[in-house]
Order: sequence, then structure tokens, then C-alpha cells
Amino acid sequence: MLNPIEEIKNRLDIVDVIGSYVKLQKIGKNYRALCPFHSEKKPSFFVSRSRQTWHCFGSCGEGGDIFKFVMKAEGVEFGDALRILAQKAGVELKKQDPKFAVLRTERQRLYEICDLSSQFFEKQLEASEKGKDAKKYLLSRKINEESIKKWRIGYAPDVWQALSDFLISKGYKREEIIKSGLAIKKQGYSDSNKQTSKYHIQLYDRFRGRIMFPVFNLNSQIIGFTGRIFGKKQDTAKYVNTPNTLLYDKSNILYGLDKAKIAVRTQNQCILVEGQIDVIMSHQAGIENVVATSGTALTIQQLIILKRYSENLITAFDMDIAGNSATKRGIDTARSQGFNIKVVVMPEDKDPADIISENPEQWKELVNTAKNIYDFYFDTAFLRHKIDTAEGKKEISAMLLPVIKEIPNRIEQSFWLQQLAKRLEVKQEDIEIEMKKLFSVKSDIPAQRIGFDRLKEIRKKSNQEKEMKSRKQVLEERILFLLLKNPDNISMIDQKIIDVFSPYVQKILVNFKKDPEFFKKDDIDEDINSFVNSIDKKDITQKSAARNVKDFLNALCFRAEIEETDVDSKKEIAVCLKQIQFLETEKQLDEMSQDIKKAEQIKDVNKIISITKDFQNLSQKLHSAKDFDSQSDNKK
Repeated sequence: MLNPIEEIKNRLDIVDVIGSYVKLQKIGKNYRALCPFHSEKKPSFFVSRSRQTWHCFGSCGEGGDIFKFVMKAEGVEFGDALRILAQKAGVELKKQDPKFAVLRTERQRLYEICDLSSQFFEKQLEASEKGKDAKKYLLSRKINEESIKKWRIGYAPDVWQALSDFLISKGYKREEIIKSGLAIKKQGYSDSNKQTSKYHIQLYDRFRGRIMFPVFNLNSQIIGFTGRIFGKKQDTAKYVNTPNTLLYDKSNILYGLDKAKIAVRTQNQCILVEGQIDVIMSHQAGIENVVATSGTALTIQQLIILKRYSENLITAFDMDIAGNSATKRGIDTARSQGFNIKVVVMPEDKDPADIISENPEQWKELVNTAKNIYDFYFDTAFLRHKIDTAEGKKEISAMLLPVIKEIPNRIEQSFWLQQLAKRLEVKQEDIEIEMKKLFSVKSDIPAQRIGFDRLKEIRKKSNQEKEMKSRKQVLEERILFLLLKNPDNISMIDQKIIDVFSPYVQKILVNFKKDPEFFKKDDIDEDINSFVNSIDKKDITQKSAARNVKDFLNALCFRAEIEETDVDSKKEIAVCLKQIQFLETEKQLDEMSQDIKKAEQIKDVNKIISITKDFQNLSQKLHSAKDFDSQSDNKK
């Protein structure tokens, strides 16, 4: 009988799993995409259906199986990835199996609390008197029964501890309920006399007297809630959200993306609205590529996630282009990340939910006639200010020049400069002079600056990880790659040379010598598994070798399969071997240098003379070899 991991892998196709997160393009028998784990312009992320593996050949160098991908994409541990994929595959995980004791991790208990809370709220909407009133309100807003069930809308009773008491009765601890964000801790004494009373921790529900909208992650698991006030209350926020928790980070979440992602990918555009009801009503009207920012500025993390599905955004909320508004900062950040943006021009004082409830066809028409972002900016600026006065022309240029300055394409930028000069009836040269005076939006807009800093941090980290590979490791991987492309060249590797390689590479080369076709068989996975099991884990001492050896071998085979090379592999292998020998000699010289220092500390004259002599001889050989190598290159 297969264990759950093997059963999940047998039932799920890696292309389908990764394709639900990233837009894949078929290239031969493999698939390619922009890497979702680092910023790049050219796709370096590949997925192999035959190997059931993925690998990024760009700066991050990540790779692995479906479990590794879900762990990275969702930011979860293995146990959570196992549950996510088991649910997709329809595999039942037996909690009593001690091998999978990780099933009830802290994260899992928080997922359970969130889902159970949603069931509680749904029940209250259907059964309680106030809940029934809340449901009547939802129906009056034209949200139908099907949508209420689909989005799991509920009601939180206006009672201090109704939910907390319910969760405690189900066996969950107070601390867990607080960590879920559903309850707030209140500390104090049982009465006014501190000397005689006991100090205690009391819970009260965060959400009371509110219509509840669960917030889902990309796998449709509930991770938090938004509560909309229901009934007449003074001095109370209209909306209350779950705070950041182990599961919920508002900077990473777009409401409705779990249900919209397929439509976004297939239609290659995403419509952004402000509120949950806007999303629900749009999906109900048949336009399903809609998600909500929940009233906050777009973050760099949200944009990175959106870019997995489409680079085309349509905004359908108040687009204030003046000053330093949150909306404008988010849009500027999106433009800086290469998104193509259009704007739905909304009727005054109406949001998408209002329009859809009155006339769903009008909403579809507004989406279909969305304006290019720059057309929208121009129309807005020219409507707000008089063009026939010097002051008006100055105000218009002050609104539009910062926008034009940040257009990355010079041809497109030149076009809009011409348009501005033409409509202002001034010389284009004067417009360009004024634009040069401006500071870059990158330094003027904090949110965008944060976005750039975040990307810089990601790239810096990727570069640091890349630099952790030693020169020797890079050369070794290059030799293995060239051998995979041309197995006959294994004859160049004799046992004496093999001894200078890293232990795990020695094992690979020994297998090559035994069978040059070892890594080209149809049943390669079985061969790799057998090979990996034969490696003594104590041999793997280097940092890069400490990663999963199977992933390393699969990545090498994968790279050899997709990457073409027109170099003379025999000559390049010879050069790499020579460089490795140089590095090994330099390592020996460094060790001798340390030995000389130790001998000097204990004043062992004979040892100093002996090691120094060996050091000089080896150093001379190294320099002679390098000089000869240099002369040979010059002759070529």
C-alpha cells in the first residue's frame, strides 16, 4: 500500500499543480514561466512533466517536487503542504498514523479554528433572529442565496464571548483563539480590591454584531475575517479585520483570488475593486476575474502574486491621481513592476456592487470600455483645471509630468510628452525641461520606495546565496552538465582526478564511468533513487551538497535536457579540470601557510624549514602551470 506522499504524487500532475499558481508556456516536452520566487524579465523557471520536477535556472536556483513548490508558494511547512496537496488529490490523511504527527501543527489548529468559526457564523446567520435580519439585508443588496453559501458569509452575534465560549467547548485553548485573531485578551483583577482578588486573563470576541466575510488563501482555506457592522452603533468602525497572524498577512492577501485565479489566467487580466461585496456581486454577475484590495494600497507582495496569473490590471475604484494618496502609490508601484493598467470610469458616488445590483450589463460594459491609465490621467487632469490660463496649464503639467517621467519605455514616454505639449499648446522642449526638474517618483513615494527596496533585498539575498557556491562547486557542476550532454567524454576523468572532487560528485563520476548512459535511461528516477540511497550522508559536507541530492541530480538532468550549448565540450571540460586542480593546489598552499604559522608559534625551526621548502616547490609548480596556460591561451 502506498504511503500518502506517494499516493498524492501518483494522483497529481506537477504541471496542473504549478499551473494553478503560474502561467505556464509549453516548450517542447517541458513548460516554462517567469519564476514566481524572484523578479525576472526572461523566463528561467521550467517544469518537467516526465520528471515531475521543477527548477529555476535563474538567480534563485530553487527546484524540487510538488511539495517543495507548495511549501515555497504558500510559505508553509511540509505538514501544511501535505494537507493542501492531499485535499487536491482526494487523499485521506490518517491522523492516528505516528509518521504524520505533524498533521496537527500550530498552523493546522489555527486553520481548524478559522473554519469552525466560519461554521459558527454561518449558523448564526441562518438561525438567530439578528442573523436572519442580516441575511435579509444581504438579500436586499441583491446578494443571492448561492453567493451567500459560496462565500460562506455569516453573522457574529453581538455578545462578548459567544464565539470564544463555543471554541473552548470544542477543545481549543484560549491562547490559540487569541493567536487566531478572533479574540482579544483582557487582563485584570476580578474586583477593585487588588489584594484580595485574583489576577486573570479574560477573552472577548473581536467580532460582535457584524456580518462576517471569511478571507481565503489561494487554496480556499479560511485564514481570517472581515466584519461589517450591522445595525445602528455609534463610534464603531464600519469594517474590522483580523490582525496579522501566523496564517493571515494582509499585505499578501487579495480577497477572492482563490476563486478568481483561473478566470484571471484564462482572460489574462485582473479587475481590482475595493470591497468584498463588490467582488461577490461581480462573480455573481458572471465576471469572475475580480479581486478586492480591501481598501488598502497595493503592496509589492500582492503584485508579485498577481504577476503569476497576469500582467494586465483593471482598476475599479476611486483613482485619485493627485498628491500622495494610497491608491496612487499602489498604482505607481504596479506601473513600476511592468503591469499594464486600465481604469474603469465609475459613475459618480457609485461602486461596482451598486451598479451590478441595478444593471449587471452596465458593469460588463464599463469593464469592456476601461481606459488606458494614461488616457484616464490626462482626462482627469484636463477636467480639473482650466487650460486657458497659465495657472491651469501649470497645475495640469504638475499632475501629469511625474506620471510621464516614470514611463519606462522611452518611445511611449515621448508619445505622451507630445500629447501633453499639444493639448497645453506649448513647446515640447519646454515640457521636457520641466520634467527634468522633477525628482523621481521612486524617491517621492514611500510605498513605491518600499517596493523597490523589497525587490532589491530579494535580489541581494539571491545573489548572496549564489555567491555561497564556491568556484570549485561551479566548475564541478559545469563538468557534470557537459558530461550529461556528451557522456563519451567521461574517458577524460581518471581516478586521480576524481579524488580532487567533492565527495558527492566523486560518487556521481564513479557511476558515470561504470555506465556513461546512467542518467539518460527512461527509468532515470529509479536510477537516481538507487544512487541517492547509496550515498553515505556523512560524505556530504559542503553547504551546497547539503541540499537534497536527488533535486541536485534532477536539476542537472533537467538542465542538460533544455539547455543547448555550442561549445567544444571536450576543451571546456579540460579547462574546468585544470581550474579545479589549480584550486586544489591553492588550497594545499593555504593549509601549508597555516601550518607554518603554527610552527612559528611553537618555534619549531625544523618544521618551519621543511614546510617552507614544500610550500615554495608547490608554489613554483602552480605559477609555472598558470604561466604555461596563459601562454597557450595567447597563442590561440
